[in-house]
Amino acid sequence: MERENSDDGNKSSFGKDDAPLFAWPWEFLGSYKYLIYGPFLAEYIYSRYREEKESRSWCMHIFVICMLRSIIHQLWSSYDGMLFLNRDRRLSQSGLDFKQIDSEWHWDNFIILQAIVGSVLCLSFPSLVELPLWNGRGIICCIVLHVVLAEPLYYWMHRLLHLPELFKRYHWLHHSSKVPHPFTAGHSTFLEHLILCVIVGIPTLGTTLVGYGSISMFYGYFFIFDFLRCLGHSNIEVIPHQIFDIFPPLKYLIYTPTYHAIHHIHKQSNFCLFMPLFDVFGNTIDERYWNLHRETSSSAGRKGRIPDFVFLAHGVDVVSSMHVPFVFRSFSSMPFSTKVFLLPLWPCSLLVILAMWGFSKTFPVSSYKLKGKLYQLWVVPRFGFQYFLPFAAEGINKHIEDAILKADKLGVKIISLAALNKNEALNGGGVLFVDKHPDLKVRVVHGNTLTAAVILKGLPQDVKEVFLAGATSKLGRAIAIYLARRRVRVLMLTQSPERFTKIQKEAPVDCQNFLVQVTKYQAAKHCKTWIIGKWTTPREQRWAPPGTHFHQFVVPTIIPFRRDCTYGPLAAMKLPDDVEGLGMCEYTLERGAVHACHAGGVVHFLEGWSHHEVGAIDVNQIDAVWEAALRHGMKPC
Repeated sequence: MERENSDDGNKSSFGKDDAPLFAWPWEFLGSYKYLIYGPFLAEYIYSRYREEKESRSWCMHIFVICMLRSIIHQLWSSYDGMLFLNRDRRLSQSGLDFKQIDSEWHWDNFIILQAIVGSVLCLSFPSLVELPLWNGRGIICCIVLHVVLAEPLYYWMHRLLHLPELFKRYHWLHHSSKVPHPFTAGHSTFLEHLILCVIVGIPTLGTTLVGYGSISMFYGYFFIFDFLRCLGHSNIEVIPHQIFDIFPPLKYLIYTPTYHAIHHIHKQSNFCLFMPLFDVFGNTIDERYWNLHRETSSSAGRKGRIPDFVFLAHGVDVVSSMHVPFVFRSFSSMPFSTKVFLLPLWPCSLLVILAMWGFSKTFPVSSYKLKGKLYQLWVVPRFGFQYFLPFAAEGINKHIEDAILKADKLGVKIISLAALNKNEALNGGGVLFVDKHPDLKVRVVHGNTLTAAVILKGLPQDVKEVFLAGATSKLGRAIAIYLARRRVRVLMLTQSPERFTKIQKEAPVDCQNFLVQVTKYQAAKHCKTWIIGKWTTPREQRWAPPGTHFHQFVVPTIIPFRRDCTYGPLAAMKLPDDVEGLGMCEYTLERGAVHACHAGGVVHFLEGWSHHEVGAIDVNQIDAVWEAALRHGMKPC
């Protein structure tokens, strides 16, 4: 189910953000807004320290409820992002882009607001906080008040917000999210959430005022309320249609993600909070819903769209394994860096990695669209250190082979191999798979031709001499020959005369003298252009003269030890501006950028080339691939 209104996210087309009570009062605080929770903890701890007869236990309850509500939203967000579990039941095949992620960044403002409102009520009416743990009558009373008062009030307030003037000034913000997501539930204006405070207060405070309130009632109501809000804004249809077939009246008592998605698309129907019964009473139910729900909830009769292109990546290390949308959406939308909040999760991540080693298969992680085609990122369940374990090679190649065969069976056009998945020692840069399966329809691409081009085009135009570490690797060979053809002296670091001589003989006879074998880093002490294709220690970097620039194609990148030198990132390209649904940063790269080998596979697909790009790099094609990348709107980072 795709959006019909492509302009819904355009603020300039819909409304303003200067209407009264549009912005949040603590907007200027940014992420420091979480300090607002501090007084709740401080007051509770201080009251316990003073051993007051009546400690401020309500402060602790408000804080705990807020934390648990955040966890409910995070769990829904994680499930929503798990393509490997739910790709066949997605309402929209589009990915979440950076614009929507940034817009929804402070989705949890409403939790802080309700905590503040709750604390004001507790301070103003002390009798409200003297509640038993459980009261069965209170649960029934809360449900009745919700159905009789909260549901119809929300329904009519929601309809009012869709009046042209109010929609233009307020409600457009909520509808600006193009792809449904659990965080979208909280993405609204300050005024709308003030109204929501009244709606959730009617059942909870009403029950308390009539004498049936309990701690369990407050916890239960807020958890169920948030759970259902997340469910309705999820991009996954989680309620099977068989339930409604067995008990038809239920479809009027509980909405579904499909039901609410229709509201976000058409905006003139399906206004209810949780119960479609009120849309029936208001004559605003969209009758197309029943068939759409049956279609979307039946994974047997509906398959997710087949990707046209697949980039086959792998994990890097334990901490970076959390840099994926289904763990922390906002974190994965920024270039990876180690954050303090990740460190307590390190043991859990390590256990997951070990479990993946034993049981997991290759799985999809994210997707985007470019020129109407679907591109997906698949991940081999292996991490950097495992690629250097001799006994792990066979298993890794089996995972890569299975992914290639799966892509071939699905009808994928191109599968591009990332970093260590095309390691020369592992599978000859993909040659192993192409030779073993000569009838593959999917094209296997290592993308290193563009990687070489990005490195070469990043060198100064007047460069006369370069130092090349990793000189006999696949990339090192191509770079060395290309530069020799242009009369650039290349100091090739290698201990193997045989490998050096083999590469030297590939260069034109009149250019071979530009390739020079060196065996120590000291040989480059006067060269200010270093190209690094192997790990280089800080001690070895000391031989570079001041002002040296380090160009890199080594994974992981070297430690920037020298303050008097500059360090380039891994070779990368920015995708064209018309890319859609891209909301994940590729490791440490900036937003919108992908590693050059990824971009190389994309170029291969966009050009419609029918050959495999495996094994040795064709030096004659470096300029052609570079020009094709620029022609399709890619830009060097």
